Amino acid sequence: MMTNLFSTFDPASTMKLSTNWISSLWCFIIMPLPYWITPNRISILMNKIIMYMYNELKTLMGNNSMGMKLMMLSLFMMIMLNNTMGLLPYVFTSSSHLTFTLALALPMWLSLMLFGWINKMNQMFSHMIPSGTPSMLMPFMVIIETISNMIRPGSLAVRLTANMIAGHLLMSLLGNNLTMTWTMPLLLLIQMMLMMFEMAVAMIQAYVFSVLSTLYSSEVI
Repeated sequence: MMTNLFSTFDPASTMKLSTNWISSLWCFIIMPLPYWITPNRISILMNKIIMYMYNELKTLMGNNSMGMKLMMLSLFMMIMLNNTMGLLPYVFTSSSHLTFTLALALPMWLSLMLFGWINKMNQMFSHMIPSGTPSMLMPFMVIIETISNMIRPGSLAVRLTANMIAGHLLMSLLGNNLTMTWTMPLLLLIQMMLMMFEMAVAMIQAYVFSVLSTLYSSEVI
């Protein structure tokens, strides 16, 4: 069993299936609206967030690709709920692992690439050479665009994982240093401010992940 600072991010347990990953499913038990008789504050807030995100995706993708907008909206809600639930005490943060984030980014990127190269090969080749590129730089631009396209799923996964880990590590460091001294009120104030900052980061990172995925898909669809 790990006893260092990174033990918070260790999903291992003595069971064959780690119960830590079940925390990713808790939020889906209380989220569906049919379980609530009347709208509550949580459902009203979620509806406002969904409508705002839908308008953002509609601006990026236009009136076409309704299925892609719904998929990106579902992806945004799942990542945001997992990020915010990870801020609760003794709740495992699944989005702080590459196992979770790469499982979201890599299949989506592979499916878009397969769809683009099979059905729209000329359009995919045109994205490799931006308009106005000199003839001497065309071979280099193809190599650069190919490399940048291949690292997209890795950059999406690492960005989300690194931002989740950084805030949790800082909160763990400050929490371990809370002692009954004159510095405790100051550390508590810093912890409260850091918690508000982490809530904003949890929502912003879900927004960034879904918007970047939408922009990548708009090149193909």
